[in-house]
Amino acid sequence: MRGIKQVMILFVLCMSLNRVHAQYELATLKGRNFNNITLEVSLKPFKKNDKAYIREVAKEMFVQWHSLLRHTDTVSVMLWTGDGSEILDYKGVPNQPLEWAQYMGNPNTKHAVNSGPKELSIHERAYLYLPEPPKFTYDDLKFIVQTLKEEGKKVTGKPILIGETFDPGPEFAKSDFKYKKHPEILGGSAMGHNTMVSCYSVLNADSEAYAGFPKGIPANTPFGTFLGRQSKHFLADMGFNFLWLSNGFGYGVEGWSSTGAIFNGKGFDQAKLNATKDKIAGFWKYFRAECPDIQIQTRGTNLSTGADLARDGVDLKSIYKDKNLLPPPNSPWAALDGDFGLEMVGYMSRMAELPDERYLFRYYTHDPWWLNSPWLDRYGREPHDIYLPMAVSRINKKGEVRLPTHLNFLSIDDSYGNMPTQVPDEVTPHILKGRYDSPTAPGPLVWVYPFDEYHEWAYKYKDRLPEIYYGDWLIRQAINNGMPLNTVVSTGSFQNVIKNNPASFKESVLVTIVPDADSELEKALISFVQNGGKLLVYGPAGHAGKAFLDMLNLQNTAALEGEFNMKSTYPGDKMSVAYPAKIVHSALFSGGGIATNVKDQKDAGTRILAQMTQAGQSRDAAWVRQKPDWKGGKVAYVRGTNSSKFTGGKLLTPDDPSKLFTGPLLMRYILQEFGMNFAIEKEDPSIKNPVLTVSRSNNAFIFSGYNPNSTIRNTFKLPQGAPLLLGLETKLDKGHSAYTLPTSWNRESRIFIEQNDGIVSYKELHSGELGIAKRYRVSGLKNATVRIYADDKVTAKDFHAYLNANYPWKEGKITFKEGDPKLGKHFVVENITGSLVVSW
Repeated sequence: MRGIKQVMILFVLCMSLNRVHAQYELATLKGRNFNNITLEVSLKPFKKNDKAYIREVAKEMFVQWHSLLRHTDTVSVMLWTGDGSEILDYKGVPNQPLEWAQYMGNPNTKHAVNSGPKELSIHERAYLYLPEPPKFTYDDLKFIVQTLKEEGKKVTGKPILIGETFDPGPEFAKSDFKYKKHPEILGGSAMGHNTMVSCYSVLNADSEAYAGFPKGIPANTPFGTFLGRQSKHFLADMGFNFLWLSNGFGYGVEGWSSTGAIFNGKGFDQAKLNATKDKIAGFWKYFRAECPDIQIQTRGTNLSTGADLARDGVDLKSIYKDKNLLPPPNSPWAALDGDFGLEMVGYMSRMAELPDERYLFRYYTHDPWWLNSPWLDRYGREPHDIYLPMAVSRINKKGEVRLPTHLNFLSIDDSYGNMPTQVPDEVTPHILKGRYDSPTAPGPLVWVYPFDEYHEWAYKYKDRLPEIYYGDWLIRQAINNGMPLNTVVSTGSFQNVIKNNPASFKESVLVTIVPDADSELEKALISFVQNGGKLLVYGPAGHAGKAFLDMLNLQNTAALEGEFNMKSTYPGDKMSVAYPAKIVHSALFSGGGIATNVKDQKDAGTRILAQMTQAGQSRDAAWVRQKPDWKGGKVAYVRGTNSSKFTGGKLLTPDDPSKLFTGPLLMRYILQEFGMNFAIEKEDPSIKNPVLTVSRSNNAFIFSGYNPNSTIRNTFKLPQGAPLLLGLETKLDKGHSAYTLPTSWNRESRIFIEQNDGIVSYKELHSGELGIAKRYRVSGLKNATVRIYADDKVTAKDFHAYLNANYPWKEGKITFKEGDPKLGKHFVVENITGSLVVSW
């Protein structure tokens, strides 16, 4: 009996442990579930207008993505029915023929579909995607919408929402409305002169009957009014639940360009700003007056909050007053040009403030129109555009880390209407890993984004548009050159957070602009530094107050621009050919001329790190300052040179790094003053630098990267020591961990070591012991100090360390201590030689 009782006790104990483990897993999944996952798709997969066939295709859409859809509360399908002209043309008649996106290429050119010289590109003409595509009516579309809802519910058991799309351009479907009947609504030139519908255009009179205008369109009808009323009828009649505004529509005229209504590449026309803002606001007012209740989802532009405001009058703060609007996601253009800096800056700057807590991550899997499938060809099945943007998080005004609530896939079908299962099968594991690894705390760097300041400065001052424009471009280049910036908080939220919890950013370096004189932000930043905080300031200081200038030990002198010689105390990246010493500072693209100098050259706490000289005159480009009474606080300043210019293309073109020094490199170099060294070894300056993110997840450090050239060697060192990347070996380089990594990579690090050289391995082991969830081995240690970052909830009584020991872990147990809280929650063991195993 006694034996049976012991077995029963053991059984109950095991069941209890299993229940706790299961509850923990469920809680973890639930905490990181998406609110909504959207499958974007054209009508091309419905290759036959047959009800049974349509139902089978609809079912397959959800089956393919089911392993991901189980991690969401709601499933949506966004239909790329046409180009949005199906809304404009709608007459309210069920059997009205539907013009839909049955093409590959641009069907709105002078060349007829399936015709033209063979050498024409698909941007110059279009082909039908099938020899004989099916014909659809609006009634058929209504059936497709209803079928998707029914089949999606059967497969997933979740609520199904269906969205419609409106695009301002010539892509996707033929549009007589835009290009023949009402060309007066065209304004933008992203795909040729006057090819994009302007949201604030007005319509000429039209006697034709439409669903919302049965007696025709009166002259001077705002386009927002027409689209709003037509949308209300069309969406309700077809059964749609939301409307997606594509390719910058509703956000100015030029969604893809670095120029716009205010900035022409040569200067900023401040006089147009208020009128342009009012025009954009007018579109939203007119649209919402006609269509007040439908949820609007938006693509936004390819740029950032500050750049959009300064170049095209896009007042995001005003647009965000619409509480039934889902803000723009990350741009998919990184797939096209590898410009991850621009993608990340746009994403973070637009999420710094939000209408509510919802925001979206969008991933580019297929393109239904332009004969490419980014996962398979543009990305080459490399998940860098998953792990990098999924390392991004925002801090809200309560100090909470917030993740994207929505996930979209553009799209689940390719240009031929096929839905290859390979893509969801390969993409889903990376998406889930990115979500499991998602941030739970601020990263080592936190961008304090001047969302409110930019919107105030644009209208309050007559000379600050260049500064607003420049700031985001500088950060774009800094990220593209290896600065690991992936956490954002707005200046307003920062002040609220730091007031209620002064220790919120104790493990982070804050990165922000120079605040205005006597502003609340100025006071908050000064207090942050004086109470032990780490701060990196960038940009011009022409509007700074005396208190902030004194803290920086900065004085403004005469502004200079043009070509300079750059001199830096930093050795820079390791190359066979060094970066050039010449740098060009353009006032137009760098927020004015460079006017900054250290005021008190004899100050013991100030060290000048970079200078720019021109014709015997010098300006201090970067320095660092620390005072004994700041409780360990430190401030670094980088004036910043954009090192890019407008050359007539869509985006600003970076200076040739083989000929001119890249100014934003100083943003990465100066991190060494805070104990963070992210060095690069490459052949020469022409090789593009890697993009890096470092996020914090459940007390681990998650390193992710994109190496445009896989011969690059990355070396890392943080205040905690050299980070070890899980599953890899490193040959230490003067106390830095060094790795040659592939194009795309994502690795966890919970172990940091202080050791000068040697080959060190960091691997995960199996548990093999009841009550142990994680076990790791670090080999190759020589008199090392090792810092271990266990899971958040692990206490000292749960933690174990073994020296030169093996299973079953009965010998070799050693003592440890809790580490300095300034470096976060961790455990430390010292003077370790050989192999260390840690578990909890």
